[in-house]
Amino acid sequence: MPEVIFPGPEGRLEGRFAPAPRPRAPVAMILHPHPNAGGTMNNRIVQELYKTFQRRGFATLRFNFRGVGKSQGVFDNGIGELSDAASALDWVQSFHPEASTTWIAGYSFGAWIGMQLLMRRPEIRGFISVAPPANMYDFTFLAPCPSSGIIIQGDNDEVVTPGATQKLVDKLRTQKHITIHHDTIPGANHFFEHEMPQLMGSVDKYLDMRLDPNSPIR
Repeated sequence: MPEVIFPGPEGRLEGRFAPAPRPRAPVAMILHPHPNAGGTMNNRIVQELYKTFQRRGFATLRFNFRGVGKSQGVFDNGIGELSDAASALDWVQSFHPEASTTWIAGYSFGAWIGMQLLMRRPEIRGFISVAPPANMYDFTFLAPCPSSGIIIQGDNDEVVTPGATQKLVDKLRTQKHITIHHDTIPGANHFFEHEMPQLMGSVDKYLDMRLDPNSPIR
């Protein structure tokens, strides 16, 4: 997986990119957890999500937000990081302007950024949000949420309370024209330390359903 450096709003951004194996392949971008809590694109959940999309033939990018690794700039409380994500998606799409569809996956802080990006980019047709921090950040911007996706949470999450996540899911499910799936992984904390197979099993099952040509969700 080649290292890539591409322009962001505050200077260079560092990423890893798996080009698409065929024309019109879909695009996926993976967003990492909170930089101030040690989150980077090399987080193991981020890497597993990246490999999953890559295996399925997506043009797949993961990258470091500003101030992380070789990415220039300083942490900007989510505002700048959202701009970083938009620039990163622009960069991937510059190689794949004919992409059939676009997906965003994010873990924790990255899930919050990814769901904000949904509101800016109508081409995003699916999302995977792992442990979105619904008790720490305001998610009311999802009004309405423009695309269907899955929210996955550990039922022993000590960082993001399962109740707050459930409230977010319930609210999104009142909206028409989208379908929100919700999986809870038994015994898992915020880091899915021993439940990675169950987490990725949930992701794969959801992608199998969504990427099936006969999927009821478009």
